[in-house]
Amino acid sequence: MGGSGSGYTFAWYILSPSDARGQANLSFLLQGFWATVSISTLAMLISLVIGLAVALMGIAKRRWLFLASRVYVEFFRSIPLLVMILWVYYGLPALTGVQFGVFVTGLICLAISDSAFTSEIFRAGLQSIKVGQSEAARSLGLKPFQTMRLVILPQVVRAVLPALGNQYVYVLKMSSLVSVIGFQELTRRANELTLSEFRPLEIYTFLVLEYLALILLVSWGVRVMERRMGTGVHGRN
Repeated sequence: MGGSGSGYTFAWYILSPSDARGQANLSFLLQGFWATVSISTLAMLISLVIGLAVALMGIAKRRWLFLASRVYVEFFRSIPLLVMILWVYYGLPALTGVQFGVFVTGLICLAISDSAFTSEIFRAGLQSIKVGQSEAARSLGLKPFQTMRLVILPQVVRAVLPALGNQYVYVLKMSSLVSVIGFQELTRRANELTLSEFRPLEIYTFLVLEYLALILLVSWGVRVMERRMGTGVHGRN
């Protein structure tokens, strides 16, 4: 413990692993890691599937598919995630009678909101592939689906991997908003512990460190994948 210039006395013992009370508090806070990672990862996987489908619609020759993709992207990209979470959790039951749990609500909102951004990432990647790639695949007898799966998509994934990694980091951070409806992730647990310990500075400082460690770990993992796929700065030389 020590005092600051403002006279504040820190009480780091509430998070000390050598103290029984600190051990209990640390265990309570760290249990939020699994909730944060699980909802963020599942939401990212779902958003990748939806985003790719919307991106393919966005480059389709049929105008109604193109317009549908633009409406989807602009609509969900314009709605703040917090507003969407509150509407789905509180507004949807009043309108339709359908009530989702906090996990499902958060998962749906994170996935749909993020898919509007991932679709634009995929669309940019698809448009970066030269037309000659498709023409060469057709000359080899590949059907359109085979061309997309075997020729185009592998190159697209390789090109957009860094952007998708950044998007996953964004989802991890935005998952903290699901705490407003009671989901027990990192931020919610920090809020609840603050109410019982009355030590917001220490607890929220630890929360910052938790997110920092998590984001740095994910960023490291993405860089490893980039190097293996040759998408990094050195891999393109």
